[in-house]
Amino acid sequence: MSERLRIAVVGAHLTGMPLNHQLLDRGAALEFAGSTAPHYRLYALTASPPKPGMLRVTDGGAAIDLEVWSMPPAGFGEFVAGLPAPMTIGRVQLADGTEVPGFLVEPYAIAGAPDITSFGGWRSYQSAARF
Repeated sequence: MSERLRIAVVGAHLTGMPLNHQLLDRGAALEFAGSTAPHYRLYALTASPPKPGMLRVTDGGAAIDLEVWSMPPAGFGEFVAGLPAPMTIGRVQLADGTEVPGFLVEPYAIAGAPDITSFGGWRSYQSAARF
């Protein structure tokens, strides 16, 4: 079996979300659902489809729900090359202390964006926003 690369997702690429097909189309498989270490803030970005931006912080961070997927190297490269700004891939620390590549947002994009960290994740925020 060839090597697969991991990627942590926190928003529109989660299972059942509007951009999940971008992972599936590149041969990705869900490894597990979990959370980050408590070093992150989550913001609701103005985007279509709606998506969050996660930023690592030195103070005031929290654990954020995520999924870790794996995919073939070629699919990973194609996926990352197609990401629009302000999304970026960086090292995301998981609750167990390990790090994997994952979605982060460029800091300029959070200016004026609602901080939704208290919801603990994108799914919880979207569920609460519907009511």
